[in-house]
Amino acid sequence: MTSVQETLQNLAKIGKLKPEPPDQGEFDGLLRSAGRKLHDARNAALSPDSRFILAYDAAHSLALAALRWHGFRPDNRYIVFQALGATLSLPTARWRFLDNCHQKRNVALYDGDFAEDEQLIAELVEAATGLQVAVTALGQIQV
Repeated sequence: MTSVQETLQNLAKIGKLKPEPPDQGEFDGLLRSAGRKLHDARNAALSPDSRFILAYDAAHSLALAALRWHGFRPDNRYIVFQALGATLSLPTARWRFLDNCHQKRNVALYDGDFAEDEQLIAELVEAATGLQVAVTALGQIQV
């Protein structure tokens, strides 16, 4: 079985990740930012597309924090979700859901087309909340 570090090193070998020493300040900042966005994503007074983008951004910040905790930086935005199987031992179905939300985010952002979907927003907030718990559980960066 491949270890977390081996999996991440393999992604670095093919140019998807770059090794970079983790930084506690950056890690903490990503957690704080995600917490604020996740809080705002729960605000039903905001439009559905705003809540979706806020929940997505929170999930992305948390996935990035997990990757940075392990000492890597992504080459492309989407890879942070695909690496969650390694960085947080996230089940495939969960990281694929987040990857799918990335595709929906791109359509909303670049095409201006967001189909209001309260169920999707609720599931994304729930997924981001789960990431928040898992990333927080990583603890302080060990250097």
